[in-house]
Amino acid sequence: MNGSIRATALAAALVASLVAMPALAQIKIGVTVSSTGPAASLGIPEKNTVDLLPREIAGKKVEYIVLDDASDTTTTVTNVRKLISEDRVDAIIGSTTTPNSLAMLPVLGEGKTLAITLASSSRIVEPMDANRAWMFKTPQSDVMMATAIAENMSNAGVKSMAFIGFNNALGDAFYTEVAKYAELKGIKVVASERFSPIDTSVTGQILKILSANPDAVVIGASGTPAATPVRTLAERGFKGRIYHNHGVANREFLRVCAKDCDGTFLPTGPVMVASQLPDSSPVKKSAVEFVKKYEAKFGVGSVAAFASYTWDAGLLLQRAIPEALKKAQPGTPEFRAALRDAMEAIRDASSTNGVVNMSKTDHLGLDQRARVMVEIKGGEWKYLP
Repeated sequence: MNGSIRATALAAALVASLVAMPALAQIKIGVTVSSTGPAASLGIPEKNTVDLLPREIAGKKVEYIVLDDASDTTTTVTNVRKLISEDRVDAIIGSTTTPNSLAMLPVLGEGKTLAITLASSSRIVEPMDANRAWMFKTPQSDVMMATAIAENMSNAGVKSMAFIGFNNALGDAFYTEVAKYAELKGIKVVASERFSPIDTSVTGQILKILSANPDAVVIGASGTPAATPVRTLAERGFKGRIYHNHGVANREFLRVCAKDCDGTFLPTGPVMVASQLPDSSPVKKSAVEFVKKYEAKFGVGSVAAFASYTWDAGLLLQRAIPEALKKAQPGTPEFRAALRDAMEAIRDASSTNGVVNMSKTDHLGLDQRARVMVEIKGGEWKYLP
């Protein structure tokens, strides 16, 4: 009898171990993006791109758990807590916006789980601290894009500028950088206004800007809400130069802004003008390949910068996961730590937007090759050499 019990127990233990093995072998990637709400025009292409990411890396099956944070910081935090504590993911991609991504930081530090944000502000990964040690990013920083705008304004003879941006962390951070680099170029900031992503009118703010008579207006906003200041400037007959934040680089923004955006400018990732890049560009091959893949599934002209940021997050994980697997297995704290270390060790990785060189203090890893200036003409992005 004792022998029979012993044999049954051993058999049960063997079955349990076999059942547990696939779960241990499977890599889980959480995704939280803003596929609804004011940032939906950015979050939808991000969500779309998850369908294109690999389902197997280094011989391990990869499961993606995709959640919508509705462009809301509270929902984002709830999503991240669920992904870490309930789904026990090995890494997270997201969120879409700067406020959402900043809200994630304490949860990532507490759960010791890395995330790759799809938002722009450098404040998400700088200055480095215990929480930011778990956050990486793929979009170009606001510093890089602000310098591109300042250089273009200076070359065009702009002497004064006004700013209108979101009344949140994105708007504040982008204003800080644009104002700093504009002044370094001898360009005077004559007005600064804010609006909410859900505002349907900015007439009061634009009237204040026009009264300051600037040569150029810089709009620090993202997604389709960024079209509202442009339309109002056009209605009021503004003839100066208009610049956008790189968070408008998607087809939906062009549709909403329509003819009012013709002749306006923005810095963006090379992927948005992939076919127009010179053959010497170090990212042209990767960018062209991604555009073909995305448009084959979602339609010609559908590619968006935020889709490419998700793709680049996938490329980085494909570099880091095989290295982390040399030290630990998925589903463990040791694997998450090894994955973070492997991300920091990435060198010379060609993405759709630049060449990535990470370090313990640099969780972006891009340089000035990661941005280009474009002009909107006839509802298309035109590369400015």
